[in-house]
Amino acid sequence: MTERSIEIMAKTIYGEARGEYKKPNCGVRSLIAIGNVIMNRHNASGKSVENVCLKRNQFSCWNPKDPNKKLIENSSTADPIFVLCYVLSKKLIESEIGDITNGANHYYSKSVKIPPYWTAGHMPVFEIGNHIFFKI
Repeated sequence: MTERSIEIMAKTIYGEARGEYKKPNCGVRSLIAIGNVIMNRHNASGKSVENVCLKRNQFSCWNPKDPNKKLIENSSTADPIFVLCYVLSKKLIESEIGDITNGANHYYSKSVKIPPYWTAGHMPVFEIGNHIFFKI
C-alpha cells in the first residue's frame, strides 16, 4: 500500500469520525469502524483504497461543499486525532486490526433525518456513536 493510500484513508476517517472519538463509549472503535467500511469496500471491489475513499458521493467529507473538506485538506500531524487516524489507517491496511463492524460496507449518521434509500430491506449490523452500519 502506498503512503498516499494511508494518508487518504486517514483523512477520510478523520473527516467522517473525529467527532465520535471523544464521545463516551466510542473512542478508537468509532475511528476503526469507518476504516473497516473502507477496507471492506476495498476487499470486495479490488479497487484501491484511494479510489474507494475518493469515489464521488461515497464519503461526505470529500464532497466539495461539505465543511469537512477544507478541514481534511488542511489536516496535519499537529492534530493528535489525525495522527491516530493515520496510525490506524496503516494498521487497517496491513491487516493488523480486524473488522469490528460484522462486514459493514455502508453507514450513515443518525443526524440524517430520513435514512438513505439503500437501507431499505437491510438491518443494521453494527452501531457506534452517531453511526449506523450496514452490510449491503
